[in-house]
Amino acid sequence: MHLAQLNVAHLREPLDSLTLADFVAALEPINALSDAAPGFVWRMKGGEGPTDTIRHDYGDDLLVNFSIWESRETLWNFVYRSAHLPVMRRRLEWFHRATEPYTVMWWVPEGYRPSLAEAMARLSVLRAEGAGPEAFTFREFYDSSEAASRPAAAEVRK
Repeated sequence: MHLAQLNVAHLREPLDSLTLADFVAALEPINALSDAAPGFVWRMKGGEGPTDTIRHDYGDDLLVNFSIWESRETLWNFVYRSAHLPVMRRRLEWFHRATEPYTVMWWVPEGYRPSLAEAMARLSVLRAEGAGPEAFTFREFYDSSEAASRPAAAEVRK
């Protein structure tokens, strides 16, 4: 099993604004760092450009980051023990303060690539029901053994 993660943030201003210039400048190096990080498996991209963001129907001000990692430890190391951390610490300069959960994780079978709609549904589950094997966070984490019998796992094994 691999660990899928989605995090979302509501932009304070459009991506091409001066306020977000440092954030946009950090996209290419942070994405490159992510892609080369131990345990990185996949990330959804918005295009071929290094600063292209994911296009979706969830609102123009919603920025989406969606990736898959080999384990909790490898994702943790990227998020909190790499050059990603100083950028993340500046998030309130660029994004509105979240009033509800904005990040969610869940286990997926190796080789499976969930859709953005599935990822957003997982975030909705976390927001409505709290953490559980279907949708959880670093703080309220669930082991992959609790997700092994999920329908997505059964579909991939067919």
